[in-house]
Amino acid sequence: MRDPYEILGIDRNASADEVKAAFRRLAQRFHPDKNPDDPSAQERFKEINAAYQVLSDPQKRAAYDRFGESAFGGAGGPGRVDFVDFENINLDGILGDLLRGFGIRTGDRGDLRKEISISFVEAAFGCEKDLTYERIEACGDCRGAGSAPGHVGEVCSVCSGRGRVRYQQGMFPIAVERTCSRCRGTGRIVTHPCSTCRGAGLVSKSRTITVTIPAGIEHGASRIVERGGNVTRPDRPPGDLDLVITVEPHPFFKRVGDDVTCTVPISFAQAALGDEIEVPTLEGRGKLRIPSGTQPGTLLRIKGKGIPHRMRNGRGDQLVEVALEVPTKLTPRQRELVEELAKELGVEMQPQQKSFMEKLKDLFG
Repeated sequence: MRDPYEILGIDRNASADEVKAAFRRLAQRFHPDKNPDDPSAQERFKEINAAYQVLSDPQKRAAYDRFGESAFGGAGGPGRVDFVDFENINLDGILGDLLRGFGIRTGDRGDLRKEISISFVEAAFGCEKDLTYERIEACGDCRGAGSAPGHVGEVCSVCSGRGRVRYQQGMFPIAVERTCSRCRGTGRIVTHPCSTCRGAGLVSKSRTITVTIPAGIEHGASRIVERGGNVTRPDRPPGDLDLVITVEPHPFFKRVGDDVTCTVPISFAQAALGDEIEVPTLEGRGKLRIPSGTQPGTLLRIKGKGIPHRMRNGRGDQLVEVALEVPTKLTPRQRELVEELAKELGVEMQPQQKSFMEKLKDLFG
């Protein structure tokens, strides 16, 4: 093992921050993924990581400063080897890149992802939904052991029944502990397999759960059901179930925050004279007053008829957009009446048209 200070290119009095900065710089430079055509990058990367493992740990660094390379030569005393279980480490950031470079990966934790579809109204007011899905569970007949009733299997010769093995790779100064691949962590080898799971200790089963959907939940939101996922090994708890909420579209409503919007058609007479009309709401039919002289596109607000707020009391509003419906076919009598009305109204009775005509006159003279 070369001098770790020399490998990282730092002084022996370098601070912990300087050690980390030098390590990050070199690790990114010599990462095997960034140097696919350079076979020497892998060894250089391992060497950099080994040096960092020594100098980033105050005890290891002090031992190296005192005893040199012999500090990591054997078991006991200053040369003891630390055992680290990497199996449950969350591999994020540069540490993840380093461990993956050595082929060390986290196993499948058994998490599942399922979609659950609910209606627009169910999303607004909340509901309970039954979900049936398939998941992997420990075999009930052998209780996950994999052996037929009356048999316990043989002790694994690789791990001596511990279910875990230790190994040291290359220049890595830390002995790594991982699950025994031969017995899959059980410590025993199945000699008489269970007829139900065929020795795997795991079976696929259908499961039905009741999911509580809170009021006001949005499309794409998720709910975590702890321990609702797969069992990856008989000696481990299940993973989690991630439920993604899909809200079905509504024939009338759209959601804008905690408000709901809809469009309602009205006639010219209703817009001009005003009226009380029937409109849909989340709770059924409702009444809405149309003021006289209402213009197309006007938004009329119905207080407290929207989506319940998630973090406080109360609800959003319902916004009703008025759409003016123009008749496409007129009888001779209806046409006569409309023409008479148009003459009677003229420009003076229609302020928007009057303003438009004045601007047009100013523009073209």
